[in-house]
Amino acid sequence: MADASSGLVLKKRGDVVTRQIVGETLLVPIRGRVADMQKLFCLNPVAAFVWEKLDGTRTLADIRDAVLDAFAVQQDRAEADIQEFIAELLAAELVQEAS
Repeated sequence: MADASSGLVLKKRGDVVTRQIVGETLLVPIRGRVADMQKLFCLNPVAAFVWEKLDGTRTLADIRDAVLDAFAVQQDRAEADIQEFIAELLAAELVQEAS
């Protein structure tokens, strides 16, 4: 499991489209069956913030620090939430380790 305090660097996969619709951030994988609506991911504001930071250059610790600066959240809560979100992204194959 990815530790939010680690030096792991992840990047978004190229086959995922991000869309802003009426203030909501949606992730749409464009592989497989495009019309499969169960593959859409709707992100809350913190998850959208984390998603935007997954650029292949920032470590998870860097992203955690950015979340702590941008949102009123305790460090242990931020780490747990980021760890859970990253695990979901990895399981859905929406991100990959940067090389």
